Amino acid sequence: DCLGKRPARIPVPAWATPYDTETARLDALLQDFGDAEWHTPVRLKWFEGERGRSRRTTVAGVIGHLLTVDGMVATALGLDDPLGPGAPQGNPSKRTELFWGGSDRPVTRQVREPWREQGHTLVRTVSFAGRGVAELSVDYGPFALPLGDAFLERAFECWVHAWDIAEAVDYPYDPPSGPDMHRMIDLAARLLPGALAHRRRSGLAAPPRGLVAAGAPGRTLHLEIEGSGGGSWDIALDSPAAKPSPEHRVAHIALDGGEFCQLAAGHISPEEAAIGQQGDREAIRDVLFTAASLSRL
Repeated sequence: DCLGKRPARIPVPAWATPYDTETARLDALLQDFGDAEWHTPVRLKWFEGERGRSRRTTVAGVIGHLLTVDGMVATALGLDDPLGPGAPQGNPSKRTELFWGGSDRPVTRQVREPWREQGHTLVRTVSFAGRGVAELSVDYGPFALPLGDAFLERAFECWVHAWDIAEAVDYPYDPPSGPDMHRMIDLAARLLPGALAHRRRSGLAAPPRGLVAAGAPGRTLHLEIEGSGGGSWDIALDSPAAKPSPEHRVAHIALDGGEFCQLAAGHISPEEAAIGQQGDREAIRDVLFTAASLSRL
């Protein structure tokens, strides 16, 4: 209400708002944790290749993971890397393992302050930088994301790991707001064609049925996400450069928004997702496995 009556003189960019919100929600969850909660075991899950993977850490270890991967966005903005000068870039897993193994002592609640301060600095920096900053790129190794999409990706991971923490300490935790979840799902949908092509090059997906010129219509899967944050997306199947087309749809998937996010986070397997599906079974399988492959440590 206050912001509606007197808007901020320097507002947070719309694409950074989900990150600002999700880091604040996670910080509120952590606020009253005692030492015992910070050392509660947490099992992180993701999907790799054709199967699920997992890694055990603690609540403090999860925050350390968020700190180090958020650091990739920080360095793209010219800010200090939390791992220090010369730390590897473009490899979130390697950076996390470096942080976890960089001390003889386990990560403790002391990690909360640098994580939260870095989050505030990221939001403050992009707010003051102006419109053009969204065109900067963040290197993730196999791919790069424009800064605006990288902030959305970080918001998504923050929510997923907040849910991991809440589950570990047996505490309820709500999903993001409908508009924020829609932005996160939209990012995943936009990444699917490129991720599918990557799996195809690795021999993990069926070969394309027909190659078309860039921008030309090609085989398409219609993805329908139900519930809060939902919507509809057409996914190009044979090439990221192809134009998805309703006239060339060969399959249709309907999935609850929360479940799609859990699939994209690698928390449930493609076989476990409760979906409505119609059409080309091979295309449906490839898209579901590709959605799961968007996850990582």
